[in-house]
Amino acid sequence: MKNIPFSPPDVTQEEIDEVVDTLRSGWITTGPKTKLFERQIAEYCHTGKAVAMNSATACMELTLRLLGIGPGDEVITSAYTYSASASVIDHVGAKIVLVDCEKDSVDIDYTAIANAITNKTKAIIPVDIGGVMVDYDRIYEILESKKDLFTPSNELQAKFNRVIIVADAAHSIGATYKGKMSGEVADFTSFSFHAVKNLTTAEGGMVTWRPIQGIDDEDVYKQFMLLSLHGQSKDALAKTKPGSWEYDIVAPYFKCNMTDIVASLGLVQFKRYQGILERRKELIEHYDRRLADLDVSVLNHYRNDSNSSGHLYLMRLNGKDEAFRNEVIEKMAEMGVSTNVHYKPLPMHSAYKNLGFDIKDFPNAFNLYKNEITLPLHTLLSDEDVDYVCDCLHEILN
Repeated sequence: MKNIPFSPPDVTQEEIDEVVDTLRSGWITTGPKTKLFERQIAEYCHTGKAVAMNSATACMELTLRLLGIGPGDEVITSAYTYSASASVIDHVGAKIVLVDCEKDSVDIDYTAIANAITNKTKAIIPVDIGGVMVDYDRIYEILESKKDLFTPSNELQAKFNRVIIVADAAHSIGATYKGKMSGEVADFTSFSFHAVKNLTTAEGGMVTWRPIQGIDDEDVYKQFMLLSLHGQSKDALAKTKPGSWEYDIVAPYFKCNMTDIVASLGLVQFKRYQGILERRKELIEHYDRRLADLDVSVLNHYRNDSNSSGHLYLMRLNGKDEAFRNEVIEKMAEMGVSTNVHYKPLPMHSAYKNLGFDIKDFPNAFNLYKNEITLPLHTLLSDEDVDYVCDCLHEILN
């Protein structure tokens, strides 16, 4: 019997050597390697700047704060996602507005977006699940059609003059949509480098943004720096210059910067990333071939107008219920295969029930969840490992 873990980090000796180099350098917090990592991601995503933080959650929350979104405002997101997509809305004091997903799709329900927009709506957080980017053109069209409802509450919001897209792209770094990279499509885009992600720094995130008319990228970058470093007017690196000890605290902000230790991991992972994406595509295509004769539906990663980052292999057991799905997960575990479920919809969790959400109002999300299994997908898998996972599934389902 094989032992197939769900998503272990793919770390080589090169990453280890780079981290050791950082530890020996005498500079382990935010410094030259973090700044280099930012520049590399910005160039990769075709954006002017990128800001590294300690998580994608921090990136999304500080983006909402940068935009001045707070009490009295509403922000829309999907019921079919991880808690971070919605919790950041609560953190800034705005109202969480959940909408269902499309029928038989992990995408947010586009029609429901239009219906959910009010004169209090300031932003929407769509989610690129599994590494597949949502239909951003469609979202932009909806927001343009509803711009008469938009009431900006500050100068930055007025520059957009419509609901602002703050993409939860935790899964989609390296994905493309109609020839554009994830990171240059939404107004703001937040990536995750958590341990289970394609490109990992153990913990970490990065935010990018499209050019904002009349606003300099450098000004946006500096504001993110203030928000993520206590409102301090100089970071530690800047304070090391001779005679440059003095700084100001401009506001009592937050602490969520990335360190050079984790950026070291990111730099090497990024150097390897094209190969990682290619291997993930090979594994997904292998799964697709092997599961074609089973009565299952799988997430379509590679489409005419978009390419996924291949982050998760989502599979649904057609016509089955929760009990059957859970039994399959248990049997797979007994055979040494770790699986997962993406996602248990937010209205099924206590925190969101307590906010007044009821899963009965999100039938598509529940139907998607009830028979979904996520199979192991990572670059430490061999072709033989994928065959073993598929053999186990065939044995159980047949």
